[in-house]
Amino acid sequence: MGRPTIADIAERVGVSKGAVSFALNGRPGVAEATRARILQVAKEMNWRPHSAARALGGARADAVGLVIARPASTLGVEPFFAQLLSGLQAGLSQQAVAMHLMIVEDVEAETQVYRDWASAHRVDGFILVDLKVRDPRIDVLEELGVPAVVLGGPGRHGSLSSVWADDREAMLSVVDYLAALGHRRIAHVAGLPGFRHTQRRMRALRDSSRRLGLADTVTLTTDFSDAEGAAATRTLLSRGRRPTAIVYDSDVMALAGLGVAGEMGVRVPDELSIVAFDDSVLTRIAHPAITALSRDTFAYGRRLAEVMLEVIDDPGRRQDVRTATPRLVVRESTAPPGTWQAD
Repeated sequence: MGRPTIADIAERVGVSKGAVSFALNGRPGVAEATRARILQVAKEMNWRPHSAARALGGARADAVGLVIARPASTLGVEPFFAQLLSGLQAGLSQQAVAMHLMIVEDVEAETQVYRDWASAHRVDGFILVDLKVRDPRIDVLEELGVPAVVLGGPGRHGSLSSVWADDREAMLSVVDYLAALGHRRIAHVAGLPGFRHTQRRMRALRDSSRRLGLADTVTLTTDFSDAEGAAATRTLLSRGRRPTAIVYDSDVMALAGLGVAGEMGVRVPDELSIVAFDDSVLTRIAHPAITALSRDTFAYGRRLAEVMLEVIDDPGRRQDVRTATPRLVVRESTAPPGTWQAD
């Protein structure tokens, strides 16, 4: 049987379609006993209002859309996204708002989902993640006129609101700490180069290198997977003058790098210091435990939900919400370089 319709309910109850419509929409003109019978039958038939019809009536979908253009295999092992989504859903659930999540292959597929869901009124707003350099999705969302919030910043994103933490400031704090320990050769195993936060972290390392007079800094980009994180680490540790410290853009890659160091006989932290940009249970239970930039990612997701709901209530109000910069938590994976490494 297909999706039940108002006509199906009317036939079951033995009333007109108009009476069913009045009852389902809470309008007067239907006897209370009849209204109760219609609502009971609608519940038994698992009837739900069609989203397009709701849109014509000005009703909300009570749902928010999140479309992510990343390989599902890498997202599935990232504690950051798990915590972010948990906080986001917790914040939305407080207002009985659902989250529609879809993982797609590329930005073209992502923007098509935006168009499809907006036209069908599947959602009341969108959350945009993985902000890109010259991001084409911003123009699409502005064109659709649907409330939207960007996770990432700083900087203006057209008319869209944003929630963000300062990746540049966080990276500067890591490099300053490593330089204070005496490290002069610092490498960065970064994420996807098209992401704006990746570029901000890369520029922060370059700027710190000039400011602090570091001997050598290098960045290798990856897809955030453990496999590419491990491959980048092998490349770095195979150099004639290998780095004495490596900063990884995720906890998963940092753990993979720690494994490669052990495989190649490079002792952590005696011969190599390791820092992760994300903190999680992975960095805490590793041996040695990994120094990491830490934040309450669950609370970050909840704040994102709050801003999304506020923007849905007042689409004309643009918000630019800066959250706390991740703080460095020092653990056993970092130490001053050996005297023979410091040059």
